[in-house]
Amino acid sequence: MQTFHSQLLNKFSKLTHTFTTINDGNLAFHVDDDETNVIKNHKKLAQKLGYNIETLVHMKQIHSDIVKVVSDEDNFKNLPTCDAIITDKKNIPLMVMVADCSPILFYDPKKEVIAVAHAGRAGAFAHIIQNVIDTFTQEFHSEVHDIVVSVGPAICAECYEVGEEIYQEAKKRKMEYALTQTEEKYHLNIRAILQKQLREAGVKERNFEISAHCTKCHSDFFSYREDKKCGRFAGVLMLR
Repeated sequence: MQTFHSQLLNKFSKLTHTFTTINDGNLAFHVDDDETNVIKNHKKLAQKLGYNIETLVHMKQIHSDIVKVVSDEDNFKNLPTCDAIITDKKNIPLMVMVADCSPILFYDPKKEVIAVAHAGRAGAFAHIIQNVIDTFTQEFHSEVHDIVVSVGPAICAECYEVGEEIYQEAKKRKMEYALTQTEEKYHLNIRAILQKQLREAGVKERNFEISAHCTKCHSDFFSYREDKKCGRFAGVLMLR
């Protein structure tokens, strides 16, 4: 697989977007990879998508619910510490990096605002989707029913085995609907949580999609559960 795109976001001519694959190489600096190699991968991706690498805003992701509005200080070398970024600036590519967590791309075509978010178990438990939607409405005066959301490839419930502690935490958060138990094994369905949260946030059913591709099942994507020494693939979104 060379490229992976959102069918929803493909409809909008003012957007450039992609979910990278393993063919694009590792894009993260914090894993065990040579910095020169990572920069080379970034340059190739920038050339392929047609953006200036220096203007790319990615994040120091910390498994939080923090959403940051992109500032003039944010760029490829000066990255914000958060798990979601949002902007109405044109030609500023936003990137979220993952390897089993969900990369989420948001777009309001009316106000011309974009955002990306990193939603693993912690982000889903902390309702990062609601925080992103609130930032759209409060900072950019978006209407929720205008927002389009694409959730990219991530680990599936069958592959996402969790321990007793996480199982009990999910139950305390009233997320039993996303839990399954087979023999003595527990599984957590992050996709089900994100789907419910999108609906509860007011995003219209026709305006969101959730990829069925599992990062652990498919060798097209990096998977931390498959190989803890793996790289990171990315969701990229830019307003033109």
